Amino acid sequence: MNQEKLGFFTLSLLLILSPALCRFVVEKNNLKVTSPDSIKGIYECAIGNFGVPQYGGTLVGTVVYPKSNQKACKSYSDFDISFKSKPGGLPTFVLIDRGECFFTLKAWIAQQAGAAAILVADNKAEPLITMDTPEEDKSDADYLQNITIPSALITKSLGDSIKSALSGGDMVNMKLDWTESVPHPDERVEYELWTNSNDQCGKKCDAQIEFLKNFKGAAQILEKGGHTQFTPHYITWYCPEAFTLSKQCKSQCINHGRYCAPDPEQDFTKGYDGKDVVVQNLRQACVYRVMNETGKPWVWWDYVTDFAIRCPMKEKKYTKECADEIIKSLDIDLKKVDKCIGDPNADVENPILKAEQESQIGKGSRGDVTILPTLVVNNRQYRGKLEKGAVLKAMCSGFQESTEPAICLTEDLNTNECLENNGGCWQDKAANITACRDTFRGRLCECPTVQGVKFSGDGYTHCKASGALHCGINNGGCWRETRGSYTYSACVDDHSNGCKCPLGFKGDGVKSCEDVDECKEKTVCQCPDCKCKNTWGSYECSCKNGLLYMREHDTCIGSNKVGTTKLSWSFLWFLIIAVGIAGLSGYAVYKYRIRRYMDAEIRGIMAQYMPLESQPTPRGPHMDI
Repeated sequence: MNQEKLGFFTLSLLLILSPALCRFVVEKNNLKVTSPDSIKGIYECAIGNFGVPQYGGTLVGTVVYPKSNQKACKSYSDFDISFKSKPGGLPTFVLIDRGECFFTLKAWIAQQAGAAAILVADNKAEPLITMDTPEEDKSDADYLQNITIPSALITKSLGDSIKSALSGGDMVNMKLDWTESVPHPDERVEYELWTNSNDQCGKKCDAQIEFLKNFKGAAQILEKGGHTQFTPHYITWYCPEAFTLSKQCKSQCINHGRYCAPDPEQDFTKGYDGKDVVVQNLRQACVYRVMNETGKPWVWWDYVTDFAIRCPMKEKKYTKECADEIIKSLDIDLKKVDKCIGDPNADVENPILKAEQESQIGKGSRGDVTILPTLVVNNRQYRGKLEKGAVLKAMCSGFQESTEPAICLTEDLNTNECLENNGGCWQDKAANITACRDTFRGRLCECPTVQGVKFSGDGYTHCKASGALHCGINNGGCWRETRGSYTYSACVDDHSNGCKCPLGFKGDGVKSCEDVDECKEKTVCQCPDCKCKNTWGSYECSCKNGLLYMREHDTCIGSNKVGTTKLSWSFLWFLIIAVGIAGLSGYAVYKYRIRRYMDAEIRGIMAQYMPLESQPTPRGPHMDI
């Protein structure tokens, strides 16, 4: 081995092993054995990094441990074994022994035989590990993207207990539970995608690029609606100080060995270098930073998907010039992006890449990021295949229950339990109102709010409109009927509850209100000259001989005798004249009193300045001689 190959091998080994020395977190879900009693309990199992884990949900099934092909490295059809459930039967979980072939191949073979999920029993006593996908250069992994069943690694002790129970003739039933695999504290999901601009790493890179293209629309809808907060990240490694000036380090690193990436083709003599990947990763990170400052972070998805299409390595377009054209076409400030990138050749820290290296270190329950690509949802690493439906399911499980956006309730992600028997909840078919609300984790029976009117009740057996304006919703659940131009209702549009038949009706106010025959019950129109006629909701009362009926007093005014009528009119005129005379007399008295008062005042004033005829002549001053 020559010196160049030795340097390449040593440096590559350091770059590959350095992240492996960090703290890797095994993401887990719960496994609840419900029978038999001998092993009943809750156990932890490790989520496989392939297939589609049922994030946010549960799956109940019965366990089968086949007598042949127990490591699932060959097709079960060769052994005439099928795991397809019969109508009315529980889904089948296949218990498989670890060893001989890849985890993914075991899952694919079991899925083809009809398994709903696989449980891989470890072959040695050790802490749980993450079952990952194989290296593409060692296996034909065309089936990887077609694995749709969930998988779980269980401990050797649990595997042995299940085998023992099955061999003893017991049925082993269990529930796989992923409801708490992703935290769901509030109505917004924070997620990160640790990705790479390299497109020459085989099937894994191809799957990553395909995911970016397919997931872009959903990601932008969620981000624009304020439902998510997304941040892209990029893994870099530093070059060991002993190799900083080596040819290999210079070709794979920028900023004097501070930030490195493996050679895309694993060959220093051709194609692009690792430092080209680092610079393009930095450019993508800076595009996000610039657009996030303008309030449009979702433009990052447009840039990375366009770059993958327009600037691939295999077409020799993986360049700054090609990237700049895309930046301009998306109306991104190129000067700000270049300023963010800085000088890759300078012997200084790059603040963006330095922050990225610090972010790789695990915080809290997340653990260190060592796998590319890695999705982190609410600070938990996602496990499963990188595919739109699978990822969206995991993200939707991160919303607080009943706050999921509409995109999470589409048919391909969620089964609407309200469609069958209304989910067992209350409903008013006539008003098309239901208490069943579909959520990502299942249905809720919760009395609704319709047109600003709140319904109250248990949501299962009854819901009732309450508060002001409640009569506008199905008439508040009360009786209402229209005949001709008349409409009557037993609902009162205020803050009161209950139904009450209106005046003129009797009944419960809910199902019916019957007209009251006031004439028959003799409650109105009872004067000697009255004639009564019942109407719907009311009555009509008239007087004989053309007399006038006074409803307030239930009486007829006047008589059918002419003399009486004349007397009545005479008496009326007498009253009018009497009132007029009394008014005039009062006015005259008033004027007379005012006049006398004014005369007395005037005389008093005049008396102060001149003698009046009615007073004696005053004498002059007395003088002594």
